[in-house]
Amino acid sequence: MKRTLMTAAAVCALAIMTGAATTQTAAPVAAATSEFPVSVEGATAFVADAETKLAALSEEAARIQWTRATNITFDTMWLESRVNARQTELQVQLANGAARFNEVQVPAEVRRKLNLLRLGIVLPAPNRPGAAGELAEITTRLDSTYATGKFEYKGQQITLDEANVLLADSRDPAETKALYEGWRTISPVMAADYARMVEIANEGSRELGFEDTGAMWRAGYDMEPDAFAAETDRLWEQVKPFYENLHCYVRSRLNAKYGDAVQPDTGPIRADLLGNMWSQQWGNIYDVVAPATGGASSYDLTNLLTSQQYDAQKMVKTGENFYVSMGLDPLPQTFWERSQITRPRDREVVCHASAWDLDNAEDIRIKMCTQVNADDFYTVHHELGHNYYQRAYKDQPFLFKNGANDGFHEAIGDFVGLSALTPTYLNQIGLLQTTPGEDEDIPFLLKMALDKIAFMPFGLMVDRWRWGVFDGETTPAQYNAAWSANMLKYQGLVPPGERPDNAFDPGAKYHIPGNTPYTRYFLAGIYQFQFHRAACKQAGWTGPLHRCSVYGNKEVGERFDRMLQMGQSQPWPEAMKAFTGENGNDASAITDYFQPLNVWLTRQNRGKSCGWGS
Repeated sequence: MKRTLMTAAAVCALAIMTGAATTQTAAPVAAATSEFPVSVEGATAFVADAETKLAALSEEAARIQWTRATNITFDTMWLESRVNARQTELQVQLANGAARFNEVQVPAEVRRKLNLLRLGIVLPAPNRPGAAGELAEITTRLDSTYATGKFEYKGQQITLDEANVLLADSRDPAETKALYEGWRTISPVMAADYARMVEIANEGSRELGFEDTGAMWRAGYDMEPDAFAAETDRLWEQVKPFYENLHCYVRSRLNAKYGDAVQPDTGPIRADLLGNMWSQQWGNIYDVVAPATGGASSYDLTNLLTSQQYDAQKMVKTGENFYVSMGLDPLPQTFWERSQITRPRDREVVCHASAWDLDNAEDIRIKMCTQVNADDFYTVHHELGHNYYQRAYKDQPFLFKNGANDGFHEAIGDFVGLSALTPTYLNQIGLLQTTPGEDEDIPFLLKMALDKIAFMPFGLMVDRWRWGVFDGETTPAQYNAAWSANMLKYQGLVPPGERPDNAFDPGAKYHIPGNTPYTRYFLAGIYQFQFHRAACKQAGWTGPLHRCSVYGNKEVGERFDRMLQMGQSQPWPEAMKAFTGENGNDASAITDYFQPLNVWLTRQNRGKSCGWGS
């Protein structure tokens, strides 16, 4: 069975600002912010009080959210919507309170905390009665609609998990089309809720001084919102030529298999043919696009795992051992007692892999429906990266208990995953007896590119769509057309057929109804290679980057842990410098890593008309 690597695609329930305000106590809490004079002393006291209030509800909220995610019922949804409303109300009140000190000259640490108070809300409700409750009900409903979604296929109701497996394995264009379109029947019902949610969140964002919610999201990267958008454009331009080379090659191989009637040899690629429900990673169709000669690998990671009697628990234990080998402490016993490592059979749960910090100290967990395959072998290494980050910054003040930016939080596990997928590492842990020679480098790199590089434009386009929705450029009537336009612009892809008038395809991607900002995954795609190149250099590795494993290197682990312990206490370039010695974004590490493959793809594409037009 083939499934795609979840490279930079797992959303994690990271601890954010929480509080103890209820609808009944909202007015006193709001009034309390005015008790602090607009002065340096007042700002310092306000921040200290805010951190106390935010920490007070944090554990209660996290445990309720965990309970709903691992047991979806009417009652757990009710509980979560109430606690989410309480969180949102306090966050908005404190954010508005922080804005009172915008013109006060305060110490750098206090200023950073004041800024985080304004920026730490994903969806801010306006500070009026009932708004937080309405927003919480909508977001809980959207998330649960996605999590429980099923559609009819060949006379049976099937889940997303089942559809993903069928889509990954199928080479029948009629079947892939039916699965692609079938899953998207679960999302049209979300559209009205989503439009109302945008209205409420934009009202709240404007109260905090931002033009819209998208501008607020972009302000969270230690630079101006417009500058951040320009920076992501610059990074994409570094990667885009390689992506276009890969796109050209894959399109040609699909044309060879299916013919012009299904997939022409020019223009965009039909999205359902790529083996992934969102066409964000293409590794599941490696059998279709493998090199004509020498494309076979001498090993299959899934087969290695099953032949050596790996189960879900051993998969996670192996991931833990990677971090321990670098000098980090083992996971606490409560991790093993309280995590959801496999899918329960007796209830509905959110299976989307995530990492949790329930008490801002030691109660860290993962929530997965782990299967013994190459996909989840990678995913456990990724998710544990979040947990190790969470525990590393546990001694920071409450507002600094987070990643240097959200891209860092995703990149930590992906950086470890780059080592975890190498034959070098598989040999180090005894899964692979003999490390393959250079003749297997192109197949290995092609498999990696089909997931890592194919993901990059998708990682960019999701929030590009949302930014347009939030700023009003895209109206509710244009939601789906704008989504399809972004698919074409960034990915060079088109749906397998005309979409219905009521289609809401964005809602068929978890992070849209789940309201998880997505540019973090694009950034993680950059950062992980920066981390990997720097770590391999620190380890004294002189071979090709794609063969480097830092497993067992405690010198790398020491510098790595220093960065993790900083949390969000410093601007992200400082955290980058602490580990890599670099203090900016640089996608050149991607081209360094994939250089042999890019040369090979260029040869394969000679005479081809690459690109796809507009």
